[in-house]
Amino acid sequence: MNIVALTALSFGMSMDAFAASVVRGASVHLSDNRLFQAFKIGIIFGIVEAITPIIGYFLGVLANDLVQGFDHWVSFVLLGGLGVHLMYEAVFGVDDDGKSIKNNLAKTILTAFATSIDAMIVGVSLAFLDVNIWLASLLIGMATTTMATFGVCLGAKIGKEVGNKAQILGGVVLIGIGVFILMTHLASH
Repeated sequence: MNIVALTALSFGMSMDAFAASVVRGASVHLSDNRLFQAFKIGIIFGIVEAITPIIGYFLGVLANDLVQGFDHWVSFVLLGGLGVHLMYEAVFGVDDDGKSIKNNLAKTILTAFATSIDAMIVGVSLAFLDVNIWLASLLIGMATTTMATFGVCLGAKIGKEVGNKAQILGGVVLIGIGVFILMTHLASH
């Protein structure tokens, strides 16, 4: 997977954190130090989102011998299913209580983990590809920190409707990456 695909993957992975951050920004009053508060939330989301693909990657490496013949289909199904799930949540208005976070650190961390489950699944998919997991993880963490910080600030200004649209875009990106992986593998054989 090249740097362009990894960057697209990173921003695709950050869309659910962005959506949760927009909801966060829309639901709390930020003080005069809004950018610092938003950055703290972004850092929490970014660190968690950077760790989970590494966990998934090593779980995938352990199972690599078992699924080597159909790994591209595994990546396609996991990424495609995750993309469809993200779009379903956005379109059908799944309850946001699990994604909106209060002012305390524990709930922020729990929300970061809830929005990073997909990153763990992507990590499993990346174990079947020729990917530098450390670079991928760093890019995912940086993209998530950026998008979550921006999301909190944006949510404070415009509300939660944008969060749903970002989640749909993230789903489309993940499906596109799954299709790209499948087509690349099928074309090379």
